[in-house]
Amino acid sequence: MIIVNTTDSLEKTLATVRSAGNKRIGLVPTMGALHAGHVSLVEQSVRENDYTVVSVFVNPTQFNNPVDLEKYPRDLDKDADLLRISGCDLIFAPSKETIYTEEELQKPFEFDFGGLDQVMEGKFRPGHFNGVVQIVSKLFSLVKPQRAYFGEKDFQQLSIIHRMTDLMGFDIQIVDCPIVREASGLAMSSRNERLTPEQRKIAAGISKVLFECRNFVPSYSPEKLKQWVENEINQIQGLELEYFEIANTKTLQPAINWEKPTVGCIAVYCGEVRLIDNIRCS
Repeated sequence: MIIVNTTDSLEKTLATVRSAGNKRIGLVPTMGALHAGHVSLVEQSVRENDYTVVSVFVNPTQFNNPVDLEKYPRDLDKDADLLRISGCDLIFAPSKETIYTEEELQKPFEFDFGGLDQVMEGKFRPGHFNGVVQIVSKLFSLVKPQRAYFGEKDFQQLSIIHRMTDLMGFDIQIVDCPIVREASGLAMSSRNERLTPEQRKIAAGISKVLFECRNFVPSYSPEKLKQWVENEINQIQGLELEYFEIANTKTLQPAINWEKPTVGCIAVYCGEVRLIDNIRCS
């Protein structure tokens, strides 16, 4: 496994890989602070491709909270040890200056989201998905993989990545990977590192409520089930609900019935740490 920090080194290395034959390249974009959920993506890429690239880059343009950006955990040495064991071939760990010009950092990236950015995460984190599309499109152009792997924990982001891939004409297969959970049920996230042991126990209540809510489908309407989840979360001391929405899996618009597939998406604060999760409802 090698680590490269510049676009020139990345492109030269991948050119050598491609020159050796019809090599399939897999890409796993990450912001580091890796955990077993990331490892599952990397291992799937290793199984399905000849060469796996993992990007480790805390992307400043997708943070609308400067404090959140500052506190985001970073430990490239630890990440590299984990990726080496996972079978990764190349880590691309660029600096902010390598990826962006000063103009790109100052001017919001524009993209036609088709309404996918107007709800849930997009509503509470304005500009977030502009930054996501900006960095992922750059990585796609630099790496030119055959496949790219993303976790379903970021369900709305994954929907937007699919749209971006189609609209921008990338010939890349987007591979949706299931949520990996801790033994307690808590969805694995780099942000979990910021939780105290007691907060980690409290945060496990999020998935417990989500799992339980499926028992009320279809007897409850989506609106009634939404109210039930909100009430349950609000009763857990130490959690502060930001939103819970039951949405159509394709349009991400609020569901009015159970006729089409739905997903329940949630964002909750546990202390200062913002956690997201989701579960298929129907």
